[in-house]
Amino acid sequence: MALLNPSLPHTQTFLPLRLSATPSKQTSPLLWTTLSSYPFKPLSRRMKHARCEAVADIKAEPLVEGEGEEEEDHKVLMGPSSEEERRVERVVADYDWTQEWYPLYLTNNVPDDAPLGLCVFDKQLVLFKDPNGVFHCFEDRCPHRLAKLSEGQLIDGKLECLYHGWQFEGDGKCVKIPQLPADAKIPRSACLKSYEVKESQGVVWVWMSPKTPPNVNKLPWFENFARPGFQDVSTIHELPYDHSILLENLMDPAHIPISHDRTDWTAKREDAQPLRFEVTERTDRGFAGWWGKEQEGSLPNFLRFEAPCVLQNNREMVDKDGQKHYFTGLFLCRPTGQGKSMLIVRFGGTKRSPLAKLFPKWYFHQNACKVFEQDMGFLSSQNEVLLKEKVPTKELYLNLKSSDTWVAEYRKWMDKVGHGMPYHFGHSTISLPKEPAVVEHAPAGLIAGQSASNPAKGGTGTMHAPNLANRYFRHVIHCKGCSTVVKAFEAWKNALSTVAIAFAALSILVSARQWKTLLLGSAALCSAGAYACSSAIALNTTNFIRTHRRL
Repeated sequence: MALLNPSLPHTQTFLPLRLSATPSKQTSPLLWTTLSSYPFKPLSRRMKHARCEAVADIKAEPLVEGEGEEEEDHKVLMGPSSEEERRVERVVADYDWTQEWYPLYLTNNVPDDAPLGLCVFDKQLVLFKDPNGVFHCFEDRCPHRLAKLSEGQLIDGKLECLYHGWQFEGDGKCVKIPQLPADAKIPRSACLKSYEVKESQGVVWVWMSPKTPPNVNKLPWFENFARPGFQDVSTIHELPYDHSILLENLMDPAHIPISHDRTDWTAKREDAQPLRFEVTERTDRGFAGWWGKEQEGSLPNFLRFEAPCVLQNNREMVDKDGQKHYFTGLFLCRPTGQGKSMLIVRFGGTKRSPLAKLFPKWYFHQNACKVFEQDMGFLSSQNEVLLKEKVPTKELYLNLKSSDTWVAEYRKWMDKVGHGMPYHFGHSTISLPKEPAVVEHAPAGLIAGQSASNPAKGGTGTMHAPNLANRYFRHVIHCKGCSTVVKAFEAWKNALSTVAIAFAALSILVSARQWKTLLLGSAALCSAGAYACSSAIALNTTNFIRTHRRL
């Protein structure tokens, strides 16, 4: 899933677009030479081993062993993108992953009556909203015996630990300990470690440094979302692979025609083709540039990546009346642990297709889930290979100039700042996780075990098995709209099934032919309604399973 067309009714079909706040090609000088203008550094032994067939596919005439190989590689593969890289000099930026704002959740999906457990890297947090609508965020553990506060409840606006009933106010102060004698005071040390949170443009953000005051200048602001008439469709997804794999996938337009072939009418495998890229900005906090299809000869799409994990794709279009319209595909990623990530996807624009109004929001949400499921298998396996090989990506990837510019830029940015992260896989550097991955063992039992054995379908108890490959746990429980819709369809299915059985039973008891016909017809209609509800539930909770087309 990556850069898709926002003017169409399906959320996964948005094209990457440009904000006016970003420098235009006409008004801003080219700050950096494009990547393709530099010679390619000789490949490592590992890469040479895999290179022969790739070159043979590109060049029709056979090559003499070793003759012209580096020249052919230079024509199609990515080379060094800066003078420092050509001189094999590492550029290091001042970076601390805690001194950043991370997207926690969509504001309207935060529960009103329960705490919410979330993670940023290996830090476990609990987020809740008090009766005044103010958000509070703490370390997700009770100071008493380390129980997860996110498994507790809200009592009169206070966060209560479900283990022994300790209660905490919004400032983190402990105000109730049931086991404490009546004449004893609550210890001052019985307070929670807090994190600063802010709500902005429909998203709750957290500042991860408890020591450094929040830097409001780093809080992202998206100009298009503040424009009059701008509407968006937002979804949230929990995913079973590292945030760097996710971001790499999201900034890869080349895979869309193949991976998402016929997901809608804009993605067709026969449209796969070379792309053109122009990097216009590189900073310690990210990069930006233009891209487009080579055969179209233009670069209408603008991409910007900004630390720590914000990716936006923007475009401006002028209609036949001369009115300018703005479109955005926005991806807000949050690392949630080793091999896990959470993503907020927001597609929108100042002009919306009339067809989009005919479909409910839950339809767009399930379609977005389908796109992630189409990529899930190979992204999870890619994650496994990186952890197994334990080498930088330049030793493993064959990045093409005509498709992988943004991927290479991202991994090279990781080279600059990876030293300030808990772990990273850069283009030429890596730092492996120092702490073991957290594995949640509860809930366990038969349902969880069978679910793990069949992740594509979610296994037995599809809607209740704790499996990140399961659409229900990956999206529905995080989305108030989809959760409400699924519960409503379940209620209607049960009601219609009951009424259908009752009508069928009555038709047996009555003797008049016209009543039998009426009751049986009513039973058939109720059964059809129950089937439709069941199909809608399956649409929201059952994973997409790829079936290959034979060309």
